[in-house]
Amino acid sequence: MERISWDEYFMAQSHLLSLRSTCERLSVGATIVRDKRIIAGGYNGSIQGDEHCIDAGCKVVDGHCMRTIHAEVNALLQCAKFGVTTNGATIYVTHFPCLNCTKSVIQAGIKEICYAEDYKNNKYAEGLLKKSGIIVRKVDYQVEDVITRMKKK
Repeated sequence: MERISWDEYFMAQSHLLSLRSTCERLSVGATIVRDKRIIAGGYNGSIQGDEHCIDAGCKVVDGHCMRTIHAEVNALLQCAKFGVTTNGATIYVTHFPCLNCTKSVIQAGIKEICYAEDYKNNKYAEGLLKKSGIIVRKVDYQVEDVITRMKKK
């Protein structure tokens, strides 16, 4: 049996992280990788010590939940907290990044964004990514295919 690709491996990690999400509206996971090594991971959820959306409901203002930190930012903050550089890294995200996450990823020096699903793709964010020279790839990733392959092992 053939091994899964690096893209499948890191995207599977992001999907696994998304299972930790505390958001009722959308579960997102992000994995930051450098030189084929995972340096951080994150999922969308409340800040430490605050109530979770799954417990207290979403606090939505102008269509956005005020309670949550997005998966990409959580992963970037993990790197900042532990002194790990993200310059030149790749981020694997379950969904296309929102505008604020796009800006954070650009500022963090990420060189490539790989995502599995489109989600309210923001045209301005797409333009910023193009201007910044970041490689953006939609990865053909099917959770069911990976699970089937796991069951065959």
